[in-house]
Amino acid sequence: MKFLYITAATAALVAGTATAQELTDGKVKIGILNDQSGPYSGVGGVGSVEAARMAVEDFGGTVLGAPVEIVGADHQNKADVGSSIARQWFDTDQVDAIMDLTTSSVALAVQAVAAEKNKVTMITGGGTTELTGKACTPYSFHWAYDTHALAVGTGGAVVAQGGDTWFFLTADYAFGYSLEENTSRTVEAAGGKVLGSVRHPLNSTDYSAFLLQTQASGAKVVGLASAGTDTQNAIKQAAEFGLTQAGQNLAALLLMISDVHGLGLQAAQGLYLTETFYWDRDDESREFGNRYKERTGGMPTMVQAATYSTVLSYLKAVEAAGSDDSAKVSEQLKGMTINDAFARNAKVAPNGRLMNDVFLMQVKTPEESQGEWDYYHVRATIPGAEAYMDPAESGCPLVTG
Repeated sequence: MKFLYITAATAALVAGTATAQELTDGKVKIGILNDQSGPYSGVGGVGSVEAARMAVEDFGGTVLGAPVEIVGADHQNKADVGSSIARQWFDTDQVDAIMDLTTSSVALAVQAVAAEKNKVTMITGGGTTELTGKACTPYSFHWAYDTHALAVGTGGAVVAQGGDTWFFLTADYAFGYSLEENTSRTVEAAGGKVLGSVRHPLNSTDYSAFLLQTQASGAKVVGLASAGTDTQNAIKQAAEFGLTQAGQNLAALLLMISDVHGLGLQAAQGLYLTETFYWDRDDESREFGNRYKERTGGMPTMVQAATYSTVLSYLKAVEAAGSDDSAKVSEQLKGMTINDAFARNAKVAPNGRLMNDVFLMQVKTPEESQGEWDYYHVRATIPGAEAYMDPAESGCPLVTG
């Protein structure tokens, strides 16, 4: 009996060693690359790193008998900095995949580096549709949201309520352009008219000159094609300028729960916005949200919740593939149904776009809120197939017909 026990243990050890050999360097290493010190640090930042660690813990801490390591870095919203970190991670630091990638210009740059190195990227922070359009790669994935979904959600809802003339206050980089372009198409398709736009630098603090142009446009709606503290500052200064009192309405095209928290309900009440995650949506999201809050002090944004989902999904794909080979892992991801705290019954399209549900939210008044972080009414659920661009029309060279 003792002999049989030793034989079984030895066989298990040999099997475990053989499995680990399918992993490059005998481990899985995931990099979370995002803005950790600038205007989008509250959107992803160190909170995404913590969400990634939660995913590893929930998965069990190892995959195929090997350890899983999470590393993080600040790309400072600079494409050259992000590319440099990505190259070091891939060439020297044995990183297998990079996730989050807040800021579309950085996401596009790093996605290109990853394609060159045959490595996986799973983007939750960047929003441009180019990521799953002409810039798509066999190993790139886009989780959380994109500018097409934001336009369909917020843009379509506002026009339906009579906001049929628009002027855009747009962040001057790839994400802002993409968001303005997608929302303009949605507005015009719904019968509205775009009267013009003005662009502001990333991380602006003084919007006075830009807001004077929005006032002069006479548009019913000012579309804020920006994110993070840029959007927060624009909303605060628009109130000081009296834009809403003069009859213009603000449409925050990308506003997250961290922004609403920063603004406060008094300033943000009534705003329509589009999100793909809300901690108080159901029992599973509440459980995840409360665990996250215990660790970080705040509820997760959709980017942070989606980063949790990407890490969990990647590890499941590695396990199913029996390898961290990018081609094998990507094949598994594109065949999976994603069910976790972030997404329910969501599939990955051939261009790497996760077709998750999108929610039209309205910010509660201070009187409607039942307590801290109770910020949203869920006004509509938009299925992923309606919210996101048809993969066949995305321009992705991987998609035929």
